Amino acid sequence: MGNPKAFLEIHRQEAGHRPIHDRIHDFGEVEQTLNTHERRLQASRCMDCGVPFCHWACPLGNKAPEWNEALYRGEWEQAYRLLSSTNPFPEFTGRICPALCEKACVLNLYNHEPTTNREDEAAITEAAFRENYIQPRTNIQRNGKRVAVIGAGPAGLTAANDLNLMGYQVTVFEKNEAAGGLLRYGIPNFKLNKAIIDRRLSLLEAEGIEFCYGKEISDVSKLTGYDAIVIATGTPTARDLNIPGRDLKGVHFALELLSQQNRVLAGMEFAKDKRITAKGKDVLVIGGGDTGSDCIGTAHRQGCKSVTQIEIMPRPVDGPDDPANPWPNYPRTLKTTTSHEEGCTRRWNINTLEFLGEDGKLTGVRVQEIDWKPNPEGGRPLMVTKGKPEIIKAELVLLAMGFLKPEHPQYPENVFVCGDAANGASLVVRAMASGRNTAKKVNEWLK
Repeated sequence: MGNPKAFLEIHRQEAGHRPIHDRIHDFGEVEQTLNTHERRLQASRCMDCGVPFCHWACPLGNKAPEWNEALYRGEWEQAYRLLSSTNPFPEFTGRICPALCEKACVLNLYNHEPTTNREDEAAITEAAFRENYIQPRTNIQRNGKRVAVIGAGPAGLTAANDLNLMGYQVTVFEKNEAAGGLLRYGIPNFKLNKAIIDRRLSLLEAEGIEFCYGKEISDVSKLTGYDAIVIATGTPTARDLNIPGRDLKGVHFALELLSQQNRVLAGMEFAKDKRITAKGKDVLVIGGGDTGSDCIGTAHRQGCKSVTQIEIMPRPVDGPDDPANPWPNYPRTLKTTTSHEEGCTRRWNINTLEFLGEDGKLTGVRVQEIDWKPNPEGGRPLMVTKGKPEIIKAELVLLAMGFLKPEHPQYPENVFVCGDAANGASLVVRAMASGRNTAKKVNEWLK
């Protein structure tokens, strides 16, 4: 520990965000950065705890005390070596991870000012790229075996990266026109600039991984010539809301909006009748998670008239502490994102009854306020109505209610499933951890 008193003398300082009046007019990254001196001071606050709960909480097992110590001492290359020993793509998690490690930090228990691990790892990685500490590894000893990875999302890319470094010849099959999965097509550019993904892909290609785009593999038995196959296709089926009016023009899944907008920013063009836009419209987002938040930020940048977000579940508790999930668990408290700060009416305990429209076009949504009562027989609480139904004006509805866990047939023993395809929708950092574990299983099986 470089400065044993730092956590007492230096307060947590976050990099902050671009001003709202500036950022809502473009899709540039919202988060700002600290200067080098301030970043090293933040790293010095890590206490190098005897029991590092940050390490326990991180699905990848990141060793935050070690690379924070190196960062504080100005040893940026060493910090990156320590960070990348457990995290293959810290430039992704450094931008979009909810930082389970910070919620488990002892300083979060002490005074709710945990070490800025997420921002620190982003700064370390950007410095590593800037100073050319990161170079393609071209001296990989090949073992003569081939592995196919289906899906180029975070789980697939992580599995491919690890297997490639183990010596396998890896081919990644991706149904879309570019790699990244939800990193590219689900997360807006204002949270993750896609040039960050392309920079890493260039490295993976230079290290020998082959990518085949625009090729959807629906039957693994048709993939021949591979010693093992990894399925990392994510959770492609979004949860739908089959109520009257679902077929009205203006009701879309969240990813329809998000993926199209990201493609537009990448230079793709869409016909006017195919373009999904919130410009000049009252927008209703159904679903209170991160995807719904991303829809809010995107709607603002497209020039919406207003945004309302509704959630069928109760409002989370306020404040840093969650009595139902005490430290070091991740607290399920009310989360206000940068998109929420840009303007949004948020409501909870709202059930959606019907989409309303005229001439085939959406005009509003009939909703019902509800409450949840304990089930006398146990199990899921009972939903009871509260008051009278009301109508929320909307010309665009975005369904952001999560995804259905995929079901898989019985595969041959050389086929492995990882990430969201195996576990259902979850965090990027958990998908990456699953990719690493699956790569180890593939290697053990092939040996």
